[in-house]
Amino acid sequence: MLTIQTIEELEDELSRPTTGVLDTLRSITGDVLVLGAGGKMGPTLARMVRRGLNEIGDEQRRVIAVSRFSSTKVASELQQHGVETISCDLMDRKAVRALPDSPNILFMAGQKFGTNDSPELTWVMNTLVPAIVAERYAESRIVVFSTGCVYSMVPADGPGANEDGLLSPPGEYANSCVGRERVFMHFSKQHGTQVLFFRLCYAIDLRYGVLSDVATKVAAGKPIDVSMGVVNVIWQGDASARAIQCLAHAVSPPVALNVTGLDRVSIRWLAQRFGKLLDREPIIKGKEGETAWHWDASRSYDLFGPPSVSLDTMINATADWMRQGGALLGKPTHFETTDGQF
Repeated sequence: MLTIQTIEELEDELSRPTTGVLDTLRSITGDVLVLGAGGKMGPTLARMVRRGLNEIGDEQRRVIAVSRFSSTKVASELQQHGVETISCDLMDRKAVRALPDSPNILFMAGQKFGTNDSPELTWVMNTLVPAIVAERYAESRIVVFSTGCVYSMVPADGPGANEDGLLSPPGEYANSCVGRERVFMHFSKQHGTQVLFFRLCYAIDLRYGVLSDVATKVAAGKPIDVSMGVVNVIWQGDASARAIQCLAHAVSPPVALNVTGLDRVSIRWLAQRFGKLLDREPIIKGKEGETAWHWDASRSYDLFGPPSVSLDTMINATADWMRQGGALLGKPTHFETTDGQF
């Protein structure tokens, strides 16, 4: 049971370090630098690292969040929780060279939405910025946030794409994400940099995510497109914990790891489930396709065990959040996109 009534409670829950996080932070040394920390997931990830270090008695080790920080509120809140912040444009080589040294890098920078309007900016963010960072932090271990969208779509009724799957996805965004991995691969082989590709697939926060997208449409009486018939999801707190733990698994040449839930979730079923929980009749649009972006995350389960928050718990918590009028970020995932055009 997950009962959350305020944003403060949500942030506290999302940033709670797990036993695995504490064990990892004990096993590695040095500060932790979070690059691209100003997005949806970055602040709670940085807070989890800080809380974890505090719990194991390493208050002197620094946690540094780096972003353009277009929202000064985000930077201020991180500072209040003991996370240092640096405003930096990661496309600026000189500014990146001036960043502090750190043996542990969580690389979260990238662009997805707006690709159709400015594909060149997406490619710059997803391939040039990685080159700048890889050169600057050649001696560090780097967990590179990637996406399950780097794979081709696979049969919707199958086990999902695994880490050995073909990387030939549709659309410029997904291909630029393959480019990001290729750039880090090159520099890892050249310098021996330890890297892990963290292929995250649909992290869930009550304020955004696939569950929120579907629940919001059900509540508003808007149609739910089931063309992308199935998805996988994982609680953002569990995703953050796995990212931190991956610092201990970065190697050269790099390895990839799918990070999501094992449940293959039907969008139609999900809409019907939220319909019952929210006392609304869901409006279904379209027909399930034969293929989908969904993923086999069994290797991450072998490494870290099951997530702490189950699918059923996430669904019920999302419905509760909707019923009480909880705040939403207004950033839909566009999970229903089947042509890779974002």
